[in-house]
Parts: sequence; structure tokens; C-alpha cells
Amino acid sequence: MAHEPFIARGFRRRSPETAEAHRLPPGQYETKDFPVLSAGPTPRTPLSSWDFTIRDVDGRSARWSWDAFQALPRDTPTVDIHCVTKWSKFGTKWEGVSVDTLLAAAASEGVASGPFLLASCDGGYTTNLSLADVTGGKAWVVFGHDGAALPPEHGGPARLLVPHLYFWKSAKWVRGLEFLRSDRPGFWEQLGYHGRGDPWREQRYHGDP
Repeated sequence: MAHEPFIARGFRRRSPETAEAHRLPPGQYETKDFPVLSAGPTPRTPLSSWDFTIRDVDGRSARWSWDAFQALPRDTPTVDIHCVTKWSKFGTKWEGVSVDTLLAAAASEGVASGPFLLASCDGGYTTNLSLADVTGGKAWVVFGHDGAALPPEHGGPARLLVPHLYFWKSAKWVRGLEFLRSDRPGFWEQLGYHGRGDPWREQRYHGDP
């Protein structure tokens, strides 16, 4: 399952340099590594059986196979990412399709939007997001990292990327988005993590402002 917050390996804590300190949210430290965090086995879905679906509250849906997804317009965002376990990594480079592009394509097929979404993934992981947090150039479904295919341990073949929120919201192995009329907690949110997860407000746990 796409559990970001628990097991970390292969990184060294580093103190932030003064010139970069303004990029660190409160309570975070910079790492040059890319920690692997999972609490379950890594799914390895063949591309021949991979698809991505957006579904509305009335059951209408839009679906893309891997090949169809690859044919969509691509973005190459470079962003800082921030994990709830307090590491941050600056200048990460990705390739994928913006959620704006996906929602526009789904709307053209009659899929109606809603104020909230639930991302679902291979392995059963889910996380909740507001429409406002994934539109306006804020989120992508990415399949490339640092000039190569996204490896399975980091969420490949595709993961959600929502860099302005804590990284557990950037769900690994993502397979779909479901529109909701009202917010519905996902996996970690049901276990006490914050419903939104803004690192600049230190929204780590339920009850944080």
C-alpha cells in the first residue's frame, strides 16, 4: 500500500543552508537523498493491464489505458517535496500529466466535477483531496522522475504529485480519482493524520490548525 509516513531508509539528515532556509516549512530539514517509505509490499502492475479512471458521483467515468495516457499532453514540473516525517527534498524533477488536463478530458466525456476527490491506488491505499488543491497547476499524475521512468519503489508506474501538501497526499501507484460531494477521509486520515496536510501550517495530525 502507498504508505508514506512510516519506514524510511537510505537517507542522511542534513542541516539547511542559509540560502535555502526560506524553502523549508516549519519543522522540516533538507535531504539530498530520496527516502523510500512504505508499510507494505510494492505493487508491480504490468503496463498492459494498467489504466487510470476518473469517476463522478453519478457513476459516469473516463478511462485511459497506459498508451492512451502517454498520448496526453505532458508537463515537466520541478518542485520541492515535503514529507510528514520531516524531510524535504528541493528541486525534484518529474514528468507526467496535469490533473487539470485529466479533468478537462473527463469533462469532455460527460464526467461532472465535485468539490472533493478520493485518490485510489493499487494495494488499496486512498487519500482525500479538495478540488482546489489539485487544480490550477497544483497537481499531476507523474510517470517519470529525474529523466527516467518512475521506479516502483517511488510509486511507478504512476503516482499522484501534489507538492504543496505533505507527501503522503502524493499517493503512490495511483489508479483513479473519484469525485465526492463531501469530504471522505482516506487511509492515513482515518488513522489520525490531518485532512489536508499543509506543511507550511504543520498540518500533520487531526486537530492541527
